[in-house]
Amino acid sequence: MRSGQGRETYPRRLVAKNTTQLLGDTAVIGAGIVGLSVAWHLRGSRRVIVVDKEPAPALHQTGRNSGVVHSGVYYPPGSSKARLCLDGRELLERFCRDHRVQIHTSGKLIGAADQDEVTSLERLGDRGEAHGIKGLELLGADAVRRLEPAVDVVSALLVPTTGLVDFRVISLAMARDIQEAGGLILYSFEVAAVDSHGSRVTITARDGRELMVESAVNCAGLYSDRIARLAGASPSVRIVPFKGLYYGVVYRDLVSRPIYPVPDPEFPFLGVHLTPSVGGTLVAGPNAVLALGREAYTRHDRNLRETLALAGYPGFWRMAGRYWRTGLGEIHRTMSRRAFARSIRRMIPTFRDEWLEPAGCGIRAQAVDPRGKLVDDFSFARSGSFVHVINAPSPAATASLAIAQRIVDMLNGPIELASVPNG
Repeated sequence: MRSGQGRETYPRRLVAKNTTQLLGDTAVIGAGIVGLSVAWHLRGSRRVIVVDKEPAPALHQTGRNSGVVHSGVYYPPGSSKARLCLDGRELLERFCRDHRVQIHTSGKLIGAADQDEVTSLERLGDRGEAHGIKGLELLGADAVRRLEPAVDVVSALLVPTTGLVDFRVISLAMARDIQEAGGLILYSFEVAAVDSHGSRVTITARDGRELMVESAVNCAGLYSDRIARLAGASPSVRIVPFKGLYYGVVYRDLVSRPIYPVPDPEFPFLGVHLTPSVGGTLVAGPNAVLALGREAYTRHDRNLRETLALAGYPGFWRMAGRYWRTGLGEIHRTMSRRAFARSIRRMIPTFRDEWLEPAGCGIRAQAVDPRGKLVDDFSFARSGSFVHVINAPSPAATASLAIAQRIVDMLNGPIELASVPNG
């Protein structure tokens, strides 16, 4: 953990005689919001150590999303996403109240731009009611304009339980709680090797530091499949990185709540949407295109080794064959601000190209199976004394505290030797 002077200090009960070797009960790999949620649940009851290769928490998916607290309306009844999103939202709201983190329950509109989309919108409403989401309302064009004068759609689903928050602020609050309870957070700790034989797990960093623990949790996000293989598991899926580009909108008061399109049921992304932030900005995005590297955030970023490894995975080519037409549209929208603005004009006809200004991007860790199918649900696996979070895309930030409860249950359950499917 970092002191105010940037110096690492360790609680004595966690330090072995060799200062490069640390002892604990449970290690959590990854200081995004899912990993920190796991450590937050374990704090005080176990000697927990969180490690991350970055110099601070929440620098990847957690800190690069649009800050939406999801309601669960999109997800199939009975799925892990549906159950954990609903439970997680309540836990997240409670955490924010207890820690005085600003959270705004703004609600959102999912707009049908034409009559063909209305049927899909009605299905979303039925699905949400099946989940028990309260207050859902299908609105006509006039009612939508009364709520959001700039929005001109045929119909829209009002989802009142959607919220807005800064997940980085939540992550920092969790990190403080973990440290105050005696837990340890090690930044700039890039995992190079894992030995999970016997009753001990040894995790070694590239700089030679070593952790020895009884159990470990893999919450490495973009690198979750790699960590699983280092730990001796053989997950059949691979993480494929998808880049999502965001734009800032000059007119911040254009809308007062998130405005979403009706999603493509064949593609597990929600489409370009407008989202106000708790900080007062308005962002548009993201789209979804293949990233040429797990951290290829800029237009010119490339990682040849990762790209070649992806090209050697049969599931990637099957995915490309299935979604090539959708992919071309996403690439065009990425390359053209005009095309990006055009997608917004389906719901806001007066929107102008010049209202958009670059605002960064995020990369989604998307698991793809050998058949080329994008894994849509959350996926967890147990391998010896390791629990792996194999797939946790959106709404993982919303569901993080509920995901953590499930992982803790898995840690406390009987050990299953080979529960990660072989590829």
